Amino acid sequence: MPTGSPYADVDIPNVGLWDFLFERKDREYPDDKAIFVDAATGRSYSVAQVKQAASDFGKGLKGAWEWEKGDVLALYTPNSIDTPVVMWGTLWAGGIISPANPGYTVDELAFQLKDSGAKALCTQYDQLEIALKAASMVGIPEDRIILLGDKKDQTAKFKHFSSVRNVAGTSRYRRTKVDSDKDLAFLVYSSGTTGHPKGVMLSHRNIVANTLQITAGEATDLSWKPAPGRPEGDSILAFLPFFHIYGLTVILHQSMYCGYKCVVMPKFDIEQWCSLVQEHKITFAYIVPPVALLLSKHPIVDKYDLSSIRMLNSGAAPLTREIVDAVHKRKQLPIKQGYGLSETSPTTHTQPWSQWNETIGSVGTLLPNQTAKYMSPEEKELPTGEVGELWIRGPNVFKGYLNNPEGTKNALTEDGYFKTGDVGYQDKNGNFFITDRVKELIKYKGFQVPPAELEGLLASNPSIADVAVIGIYRKDLASEVPLAYVVPSKGTGSPELEKEIVDWLAAKVANHKKLRGGVKFTDEIPKSASGKILRRMLKVKWQEEQKPKAKL
Repeated sequence: MPTGSPYADVDIPNVGLWDFLFERKDREYPDDKAIFVDAATGRSYSVAQVKQAASDFGKGLKGAWEWEKGDVLALYTPNSIDTPVVMWGTLWAGGIISPANPGYTVDELAFQLKDSGAKALCTQYDQLEIALKAASMVGIPEDRIILLGDKKDQTAKFKHFSSVRNVAGTSRYRRTKVDSDKDLAFLVYSSGTTGHPKGVMLSHRNIVANTLQITAGEATDLSWKPAPGRPEGDSILAFLPFFHIYGLTVILHQSMYCGYKCVVMPKFDIEQWCSLVQEHKITFAYIVPPVALLLSKHPIVDKYDLSSIRMLNSGAAPLTREIVDAVHKRKQLPIKQGYGLSETSPTTHTQPWSQWNETIGSVGTLLPNQTAKYMSPEEKELPTGEVGELWIRGPNVFKGYLNNPEGTKNALTEDGYFKTGDVGYQDKNGNFFITDRVKELIKYKGFQVPPAELEGLLASNPSIADVAVIGIYRKDLASEVPLAYVVPSKGTGSPELEKEIVDWLAAKVANHKKLRGGVKFTDEIPKSASGKILRRMLKVKWQEEQKPKAKL
């Protein structure tokens, strides 16, 4: 029987995101509360300023381009406090936002622009060269490229979003009404770890539901209200990219809905992160496992006072006990875990604050208004404790993949369950554990080896700065075996260090989990913006390394 949530169901209003965030009658925090603060410049938006600027931008879209319901505006920008203004302004006008990775190449951006059907593109001055080329490839005219951020185009060829806000004669325009369940708010694109990214269709109701689900999981521990040591209430440090669903919902929408001050970083830097925690007395931060690893090992961390942090929440990839324990031992920082996917808007599970050190390795319990079950490869429901694929159903589950009916059919069941592709199990207390991706499990002679488990152990070795594990095929064993790509803490690696690492892990794991593929030393582990290891790229790298070298 599917598992329900230990939380009481929450009431999900049948309203669009604009009404949900800006027209609610139960908001307690004041209009003049600072909600988004630029980490570099100190520039900020209050609650009232966000609402005014966003509605002005929405009116400008209608006035400048006769923006219609369902039109798509693509965002190609690092984090900026202007991002939510453009985002919610587009929703005010009935549009859809499709955020793109600012690290994309021309071809990658052009793919998303074409697939999403974007009518306009909003970017920053430093991304303009790539944005122009990609827009040209798909037929977006130059006069539909908008800039945001502090840098403006001195030639005045490209509009700044602030000038769109000030288009004359727009006071007559009214907000476009939406159907919360049917109308899309966001087209986010999957990380593309297994091929071309897929456009994930998320409705207004999906994001409304997930914001309320997340709030239910944190409501008793986080507050906008001043408290001893927290004169501005709880504050969040935001480096997670807003183009990714983790940053989009969990940071932007939750901060706006709950009234938390959100200090925005354009990108992650460990020293700047530590400095900002100290300067702003940050109390809560969403992180990813690579950041937890840095907090456990990087020497710069010891220079800063991080004691204001009440809790860290890690998501996007599994986090092991070794790393959680190391961070707490070093800086007394607790880390709890959560879980979610783009297709679930994203958050489905979280650990309660009080249990962060009781169920380390678990992603916590199911958030409200959802059911979940683990399924066998034959799609039979499994009992508690048995390992299978996680399926989830709830109001936060996406509407399908854009332009991909086959992918949608394979991902969603007729009764509304989403097949996550993640492998794990549930214990008798309702705690969920995610061990790996279905497609990433290494099959050694019939045994399943989760790469993430080995990575967690290897990351605790002081000789290793970073690590990723992939499966490779060994003809002599007629089986797939684990191989570790390792970034050494010091030097460039050696045969002696390889043997030391292989032997060290062998003493800690079952026989079938040993590194029979050995160790390869590398300068960097490729990762997506959300911190997920791009194993596909490492497999290509390994295959290239196996090709015979040409003789001179």
